[in-house]
Amino acid sequence: MPGPVSNAMPYFVYRRSLPIGTLSPAGQYDTYREARARVQALRSGPLGPNEQIRLIHADNALQAEDLLSQAREASPQPGDD
Repeated sequence: MPGPVSNAMPYFVYRRSLPIGTLSPAGQYDTYREARARVQALRSGPLGPNEQIRLIHADNALQAEDLLSQAREASPQPGDD
């Protein structure tokens, strides 16, 4: 009898170089705890001046890269109405 099938979306970790936004995969994990630990380890190490470590939850790597590449609206600031 086969084991249980997991349909959960994985977590992807990427290195992102700014200002261009070049993405380099740094891992794929089944649980948030594993992914978060990897992100913390990468962020505690040496990073370039324009380098970020990003974590995203997506169906697959293509979707993760698409979501990370999309421009986001600026957060509302106090006094914005």
